[in-house]
Amino acid sequence: MLQLGIRLHDVNDGEEAAKRTLEARAKTAREEGFRCVHLALAKCIEGVKFDEAALTEGLAAYVRGVFRREDLDVAVLGCYLNLAHPDAEKIREFQSRYYGNLRVAALAGIGMVGTETGAPNAQYKLDANTHGSEALNTFIHNLSPVVERAEALGVTIAIEPVWNHIVYNADRALEVINAIGSRNLRIIFDPVNLLGMENADERERVFGDAMDKLCEHIAMVHLKDFVREEGKLKSVAAGTGEMDYTEILRFLKARKPYIQATLENTCNANAVASRELIERVYASV
Repeated sequence: MLQLGIRLHDVNDGEEAAKRTLEARAKTAREEGFRCVHLALAKCIEGVKFDEAALTEGLAAYVRGVFRREDLDVAVLGCYLNLAHPDAEKIREFQSRYYGNLRVAALAGIGMVGTETGAPNAQYKLDANTHGSEALNTFIHNLSPVVERAEALGVTIAIEPVWNHIVYNADRALEVINAIGSRNLRIIFDPVNLLGMENADERERVFGDAMDKLCEHIAMVHLKDFVREEGKLKSVAAGTGEMDYTEILRFLKARKPYIQATLENTCNANAVASRELIERVYASV
């Protein structure tokens, strides 16, 4: 019942630019046995700046046609911009990009636009203020009009908690959900993104806490693995690191039938093996 997909810009890894078309990536994803994709337009279509001017009705029709021909769903349209940027002009620009992505999603039949939650600096990096209350309030304030636009268009906007960002755990995610109070605001559950070196050895507790507290709000899942290199966590393809997916997949099987889950950090050499691993574990739980 799990609908497994792939992050589309991980497809055709290593190919020359002329072959990395949206059509070619979609075709390969389907041939590799995936049912849906995570689509970040700027990372999958060469040479286009996807500001709001480019996010047109025609683009939506093009995207819809590409994936319809390959019998693939777009599980989420990724728009990962920093809604806690200290420059007010940048915030207006980023909000405009979110509005455009929501419009394309609505017209292309894509139910969800996904985002991470930023940091209170221009570098989009973890600093001493990222996990503070001021940064959280700034993010909520700047996300709120984006959620209002999602409501108007009938599309979900989903935030992805990440250890190095403002929303770094389940409790912070619930603060955002409760503050905004919209049924169109949901969660992308990426277990590995909830980890840092500080809590990697407690990962089963971290995952369990997130699944328990965020269960009703989780709209889709990202699946990857991690290794430890030079004092940091490095994201890698599922099955090539330290992760045990048993409890996560048991949770999805019991509580999230037919949910879409996309693999991340794969390449052409390991994407199918990662898919098959997840399918085997899911079948066994």
